[in-house]
Order: sequence, then C-alpha cells, then structure tokens
Amino acid sequence: MADIILQTKGIRKEFAGLVAVDNVDCTICENETIGVIGPNGAGKSTFFNLLTGYFFPDAGQIYYCGKDITRVQPYERVDLGIVRTFQLVSVFDTLSVLENVMLARIRFDKSYGKGNRFFLKGLLKSREREYCLKALDTIGIADKADVMVSELSYGKKRELEIAIALTMNPRVLLLDEPLAGLSMVEITEIVNIIRELRGTLTILLVEHKISKILDLVERLYVMHEGRVIICGEPNTVICDPAVKQCYFGKEDAVCY
Repeated sequence: MADIILQTKGIRKEFAGLVAVDNVDCTICENETIGVIGPNGAGKSTFFNLLTGYFFPDAGQIYYCGKDITRVQPYERVDLGIVRTFQLVSVFDTLSVLENVMLARIRFDKSYGKGNRFFLKGLLKSREREYCLKALDTIGIADKADVMVSELSYGKKRELEIAIALTMNPRVLLLDEPLAGLSMVEITEIVNIIRELRGTLTILLVEHKISKILDLVERLYVMHEGRVIICGEPNTVICDPAVKQCYFGKEDAVCY
C-alpha cells in the first residue's frame, strides 16, 4: 500500500452556527487520484478550503506526510507541496501566458527577495523560463507562450491555471471544479490533461460533472450535509442507495 500523504481526522467547521463540515475523516495516499462529490451545500468547498489552509477547522486535525498542518498558512502549504486551483479561473489577462507562469515560479528563483522580484525581464532569460515552458508543454499550450491571456478562451485559461500550479512543484494538486463553465470540447481537453497527470502526483478534485470523472478517479468521497456518507470505488459508490437518495432529482444522479 502506498504511503499516506494527506489525512484529516474529525475536522469540523461551522459558520454562525451552521455546520459546513462535520467530523470528516479522509485518507489520501501518494499518487492517488481522488474525487469529492456531493449536492450543492454538501460542504465540498469548505472541506477543500480546510485542506488548503484558507479556513482553519474548529476541531480536528489535518496531516501532511505525517506532520500536523492544521494551523499552517496557505502559502506555507504551497511550499510543502500542496497546490490548488480555483472554481473561477484566476489569471492575469494583461500579461502573456509565459509571464503568468513566471509570476508563480518567481519565488523559486535565486534572485527572489533581492529587490527585483517583480521584474520579469531578467527571469524570462533565465533557466526558470525553460522550466515554465516545460510546464506549458506538459499541458499542451507551449505554442501560446507569447500570447496575451486576454486572447485565450476560458478553457485555455483553465489549462494555463493548471500549468501555473505545476510550476510550484506540487506533490498534492487540488482541483476545484476544473470542468466548470467549459464547453464539451474544453471538458475533454481538461479530462485528458488530468488523465496524463494521474499517477505522477496526488490529485484531489471536486467536481459536479460526475460522469466525466468516474474513469479518472480511483476512489470517490461523497459528502452530504457536511458529512462523508460513503467512500469507495467510483462505480460502486455511485450506485449506493444513500448516494442516489441525496442526488434524487439531479441529472447526474444515475448509476453508470
């Protein structure tokens, strides 16, 4: 069995008396690909934000490689290798594709912190440029390195965001609804990217389009009203009566 890389024990989070995440236990092994699904309001986004440090739990612990990171700040988790993307693509339209990636990579350059951290000209000629181009090539958009991001489709911006995440040396990549807002063609492209990355690092993804991820993930966690109601092999989980009940009336709530 692979080593456990990320684990939660009894984490709980509430807002003004409303329990968003309720006593959730989760175990993720290294290089495993995990999906988290559930109806709106199930607590998926809050759980995601707890893992990445944007919220701290009111109770429970979060462990990364056996180390308690429950109170570790988001930027420190990035340094440890926990990197995320967001539901809404967050990139700079006024910069080129390569410049966007360089902004993420800049902190790994030796000159970072020496008064020139916000100047890209020198970095674009450095070895870091090749590292960033490699990340773009992995995603399949190296040919767009010099294109202004404002000229990209939303799907290509999503691909750029994943490339940005890869430049930060993730051991755990958390994708927050990576298929949201995309056309069917763009969905296929993102699914293919995730498929290529699968097995090279640990991937945790939250997604509403269940049918698109069933053959991507090794295990599914299903959340409902803040709790994990079942975890297991995707096709078994999706056919579970409790899962079908919590998805009752939803288009995606069918047994695949």
